[in-house]
Amino acid sequence: MSGESIVSEARRWLGTPYRHQAALCGAGTDCLGLVRGVWRALYGAEPEAVPPYSMDWSEPAREERLWQAATRHLVVRDLDQDALGDVILFRMRSGSVAKHLGIVSGLSPRPAFIHAYSGRGVVESPLSAPWRRRIVARFAFPEEGP
Repeated sequence: MSGESIVSEARRWLGTPYRHQAALCGAGTDCLGLVRGVWRALYGAEPEAVPPYSMDWSEPAREERLWQAATRHLVVRDLDQDALGDVILFRMRSGSVAKHLGIVSGLSPRPAFIHAYSGRGVVESPLSAPWRRRIVARFAFPEEGP
């Protein structure tokens, strides 16, 4: 799957309002819903049913559920491998579970990513130093779907 096609699909979602647990372009999505929606556009059906999840994800249990799910369906990449269309996983606070996702939409000299952000919806943001410091894992969409 080409990075350009992944980014093109993610950009279709720009302006979609933020809705917790949603995954419908133009109607509402959260960060996981954005990645799920791009997956559906690329491959058809989603690889697994997503159980209900709270806004704090698995903070109380300290489980890296999002990271585990990503490793089941996406291709793990080295953190220093920058490629268009990569899915990046962020830890928003030191010591917390990783619970934010984005899709790389621009490389150097203007690194950027697309993500669904509470209060803002789906936006394309600079992948600035403060965001880069929060990246804990990087994945690629598989060449072929399941």
